[in-house]
Amino acid sequence: MAQTIEIIANIALALSVVIALIFGIAQVHAAQRDRRERLTLEALRNFSTREFAELIYTVSRTESPSTLEAFLALPADQQIKFIQAGQQMESIGMLVYERYVDLDLVDKTLGSYVSTNWNKNKILYEDMRVKSNDPFLAEYFQWLAERIEERMKNNPREPYYKNPNPWHTRKQ
Repeated sequence: MAQTIEIIANIALALSVVIALIFGIAQVHAAQRDRRERLTLEALRNFSTREFAELIYTVSRTESPSTLEAFLALPADQQIKFIQAGQQMESIGMLVYERYVDLDLVDKTLGSYVSTNWNKNKILYEDMRVKSNDPFLAEYFQWLAERIEERMKNNPREPYYKNPNPWHTRKQ
């Protein structure tokens, strides 16, 4: 009788450990999903600010310097906007690279702006990498721009307004 109770107790203990493990894994997945949703919403809010629009406008309308010296010759306010725009793209690239924000979201919200901006400023960043001895400068910005460009070339998406099925999912 005591042996039967011991077996039942061991089974109950093992079952409770398995249930706790399953519950723990489910909690970790839910926390990861919540964190990703929060970062996605935060990214969307940041993309739609007046400040971000001003950065896009300024960087798009201003001729890009091709050397560190030409960059340093710009007025301080233009240098600051170039730096901030680069930092924004670098941050977005980091979030996508680390899979906190989905590449699809960046493609839908910023799309070719990322790769166009990188290509416009690539010579400057490469010069700055050498002259400042910082090979990591704008590395995530470059990575993101290359992924967006690849995606647009290899798997272009059709504009959603042309899609009769609003719940269409894109092939990856």
